[in-house]
Amino acid sequence: KALARTLGVKAVRPSTPEIAHKHTGYVVGGISPFGTRKPLKVLVESSILELPRIFINAGKRGLLAEMSPKDLKNVLHPVPVSVAIPRK
Repeated sequence: KALARTLGVKAVRPSTPEIAHKHTGYVVGGISPFGTRKPLKVLVESSILELPRIFINAGKRGLLAEMSPKDLKNVLHPVPVSVAIPRK
């Protein structure tokens, strides 16, 4: 619900594997924001930008790219959003 409100839409839902592959070129489970077939807006939970290192899918199941949040921002120019559900 928080993501839908942030985006100004009624609802959001996960993509089907077929649509995800069509737009990214990647198989579900390894979808990466790097090198997608079509340019896509990248959203990032703002709280992860405070971490020293982050890991992101790198285009194949089980393959992760490690980087600093600064590098992520420089490469992908993501839009920060605050939609995570806080831990209790």
